[in-house]
Amino acid sequence: MTAYIIRRILLVIPTLFVIMVINFAIVQFAPGGPVEQVLAELQGTAISATARLGGQAGSETAVRPGQDGGETGGRYRGAQGLDPKFIKEIEKQFGFDKPAHERFLLMIGNYVTFNFGESYFRDESVVNLVLEKMPVSISLGLWTSLLVYMISIPLGVAKAVRDGSRFDVWSSSVVIVGNAVPAFLFAILLIVVFAGGRYLDWFPLRGLTSDNWVDLSWPARIVDYFWHLALPLLSLVIGSFATLTLLTKNSFLEEINKQFVVTARAKGLSENRVLYGHVFRNAMLIVIAGFPSAFIGILFTGSLLIEIIFSLDGLGLLGFEAVINRDYPVMFATMYFFTLMGLVLGIVNDIMYMLIDPRINFESQGA
Repeated sequence: MTAYIIRRILLVIPTLFVIMVINFAIVQFAPGGPVEQVLAELQGTAISATARLGGQAGSETAVRPGQDGGETGGRYRGAQGLDPKFIKEIEKQFGFDKPAHERFLLMIGNYVTFNFGESYFRDESVVNLVLEKMPVSISLGLWTSLLVYMISIPLGVAKAVRDGSRFDVWSSSVVIVGNAVPAFLFAILLIVVFAGGRYLDWFPLRGLTSDNWVDLSWPARIVDYFWHLALPLLSLVIGSFATLTLLTKNSFLEEINKQFVVTARAKGLSENRVLYGHVFRNAMLIVIAGFPSAFIGILFTGSLLIEIIFSLDGLGLLGFEAVINRDYPVMFATMYFFTLMGLVLGIVNDIMYMLIDPRINFESQGA
């Protein structure tokens, strides 16, 4: 196992490098950039990321490239009438006076030491921004994963014990429908019904805590925290437990049909003793070992739109705004962070499989 872990850790380096190369190359061909963003702000045509979601992005394209005949300004929208020397100063400020390959190598060299630099437009270090937004995303990912496991495991066990019954058929229908509904669509429905959209006004619509959170007692802070998380968590959970429920059910069915279960029943053991003393321990190996991958999947795939809809200032929203505003240090740092965390948790996931079930040996499979 040690040799396998070492190989996986060593593979993180080239994998991370290739992913960053691809992302960097794609960004170079994307229209716009931090220089154009600054020029748009000078011209008064810059708009925020949230305004773009409202369909107001057309104003930035009012100035077409090539309207300025300057040697440098012609490359940028909104550069007409500006001194090319001034534009070169802006390029130098952002490091765009260097060729792309030099900028990439400099970025990778800094990232090796976790030096992510400063945000172009927030006047704050990228590390501080990530650490500031991380609690929101971690809260969503962690609590959603825990709730999904708390629902899926009992439901999967109940479906396995009642396999083929009406309960199994109806619960499968509910699970499949819930899995088919996008989280963001369910979030909008919850807002309309429960957050003052049209009917009830039971839950807050914005933020992770109330404005007076620091003045509350600790019990009141906990209640306030989960009061704000209720709708976002429900939106993420509703479509996330189908796969785990079916996996739990199938794992139980596989174990129930094995010979040792028949022997245990023949010895006169109660059904609960058979299920939870013998079957449960073996059936849950694959389910519990998959927790890291489930957590990272929920964190990556579900947080962005939910953070935007419920105005939760987390890593997903930070990365989205960085892409829209062409804030390259923040953009590449969030990519680097998510990619590295995904690769590390993938290794942790494999280690958990091998520790929980010694019969699993990735080395013998040529991994």
